[in-house]
Amino acid sequence: MIRYILFLLISISASAQKMQLQDGDLIFQDMDCGPLCDAIEAVTEGYNGNDFSHMGMVYYKNDSIYILEAAGSAVRLTTLEKFSENTKKPMYVGRVKKKYKKLIPLAISFSLQQMGVPYDDEYVYDNGNYYCSELIYDAFMFANGGKPFFQLYPMTYKQPNTNEFFPAWVEYYKSIGATIPEGLPGCNPGGMSVSDKIEIIDRIEP
Repeated sequence: MIRYILFLLISISASAQKMQLQDGDLIFQDMDCGPLCDAIEAVTEGYNGNDFSHMGMVYYKNDSIYILEAAGSAVRLTTLEKFSENTKKPMYVGRVKKKYKKLIPLAISFSLQQMGVPYDDEYVYDNGNYYCSELIYDAFMFANGGKPFFQLYPMTYKQPNTNEFFPAWVEYYKSIGATIPEGLPGCNPGGMSVSDKIEIIDRIEP
């Protein structure tokens, strides 16, 4: 098992170096988190038909690759290797188009300033907390002078082609004592992966 883990980490590192990840690159993944991730993926199709339920932004620190992400309990910095442990499927790398590159330093600076901001368990935009794609949305909006860079869409927690909420969402919101925010504006990794502001340049194999 230890030998397999070491092989996996070496493979991920080699793959990332081969494609030369850059500051500001966005990494999309099919996170293995059970029914909630399945529900997120069911309502939005990602790049090339892939399912994505999590994302983060590349940040180089001391010559090492980190991922700025809203995950767990708060906004945090995670090593690429640790980030990759969320999934056994390929991760896709999105890069902001050349004409928008100037936004990246400010987007990273904004994200670093959010370190420790609590995770948005309610998935409600602009409530003072952050879920994964919401952090990226606000980071690039800040860098863009306060003008939206990515898009917000009415969020749905209902099963496709029905008027029924996913049971997993019903149970989840009941457990946190909150109302399902059906129809409120928001964003998700799948939607961002098909934005015309970025290009999917490669993928990191597991």
